[in-house]
Amino acid sequence: MGEVLALVEARLRTALGEPDARAAVTFLGTDRIEVLRFVDGDVVRYATLGMSAHPMTDPTSALADPVKGPRAELVLSVRGGLADTDKVLRPLAVLASTPQVEGVVVAAGASLDVGEPLWPGAPFSSVLVAEPGGLVEDLELDEPMDPVRFLPLLPMTSNEAAWKRVHGADALQERWLTNGTDLRDPLRRSVSLD
Repeated sequence: MGEVLALVEARLRTALGEPDARAAVTFLGTDRIEVLRFVDGDVVRYATLGMSAHPMTDPTSALADPVKGPRAELVLSVRGGLADTDKVLRPLAVLASTPQVEGVVVAAGASLDVGEPLWPGAPFSSVLVAEPGGLVEDLELDEPMDPVRFLPLLPMTSNEAAWKRVHGADALQERWLTNGTDLRDPLRRSVSLD
């Protein structure tokens, strides 16, 4: 477990630079989840560290495989200085502990909800999990372990989350693209869904 997390942190540092802050959160019955903060100009990135320590298990599986199975970490990018986004640390740790707590596999296209604003005054309580491989490359691990994927999180308003449930993740992303939505704006309004 420790070796995997050391490799994950090294990959994050290679892709995003040195973190300027880190915080750790432990929930009863789960492993510790850290959240690292990276500043790149006016963009602040938050990356989880700890979610990939164990493979995620399909909830329909009778037994959890301690070695094989998908592994992931979460990455959130927002524009700095517009909102108190550093308060997202705990909600991000909650999302990263979802596979351990709820026994789900977090993958691209999924919606995750924390049930409260991601940070004070945020119009978002949920995120859309986007495709990995853009900002931080997958981290290959020794066989038979699956690679660690770094999943970008795109904050969704409650209207967008409801629309996504009906029309799907691809349709919502197309709507954002068509409207030129700045998904890094921590105060943005819901995209037009008419």
